[in-house]
Amino acid sequence: MSSFPTWTKAPFTLFLDRDGVLNEEIPNDYVRRPEQLVFYPGVLDALVRVRSITQRMLVVTNQRGVGRGLMTESDLQLVHQYLEESLAAVQVKLDGIFYCTEVESTSPCRKPNSGMGLMAQQRFPDINFQQSIMIGNSISDMEFGRNLGMFTIFLQTTKPQYNDTHPAIDRAFHHLPEAIDALVQYVNSK
Repeated sequence: MSSFPTWTKAPFTLFLDRDGVLNEEIPNDYVRRPEQLVFYPGVLDALVRVRSITQRMLVVTNQRGVGRGLMTESDLQLVHQYLEESLAAVQVKLDGIFYCTEVESTSPCRKPNSGMGLMAQQRFPDINFQQSIMIGNSISDMEFGRNLGMFTIFLQTTKPQYNDTHPAIDRAFHHLPEAIDALVQYVNSK
């Protein structure tokens, strides 16, 4: 198991997947409406704790349901508006939400491909991927982070069988609050 990198004592960029990280995934379906976005217990408090040590906090999410015609991009915007309003209610601001609606895995914007990370860096040129952390609940999230040179944290919320023995995973935790607690404790010990 890798420790956190030494640069985590400085402000860094935090990339977060959405479904299965911040909120419950809907098995074999998509979060299509705001009321379907149900935060995992402790997630909002964890984001409050981590926000003070991050330079940027960004969501990167594959949203194939739009490309499949199961929801519209307007539906997705309403879900993301609800996400941002929920965070604002606890004084947490996301710096951006990047999403890919493409169906094909070969799309440059679909994780594990690096397109959403490059879009984020285009908007925020000060992002240094070598001083960034990707937190997700799928191997494609981990490979996305690894492809860009990020430190990767895997959450076992939906796939408990994966741990930090997978080559794309630097650290594994059960859920986001546990990962954030460890990260904040590490940063504050420096």
